[in-house]
Amino acid sequence: MKTFIATFLLLAISVLAGCASHVSPELRPYTAEETRQLALEALNRRGLSFDEYHAKKAELLGQPQKTFGFDRKGEMNAERAVQLHGRQS
Repeated sequence: MKTFIATFLLLAISVLAGCASHVSPELRPYTAEETRQLALEALNRRGLSFDEYHAKKAELLGQPQKTFGFDRKGEMNAERAVQLHGRQS
């Protein structure tokens, strides 16, 4: 009976000692790439307009800002037939 109590006591002490020594993962600073990726993910969730989004994205990536816009050349009217390169669209 003494062996059972001693074993149980050692097991209980081991469990309590394991719980008491809180081992947290090593905290390290984010790398520049991880920081950039987190910023881009946050930018995607902000719900900005098309122009604002691309301006902020270019700013984060360090790229020159491109002007995005729509022109009238790409618009099509579904009610009229348009010939493109010898075929109907």
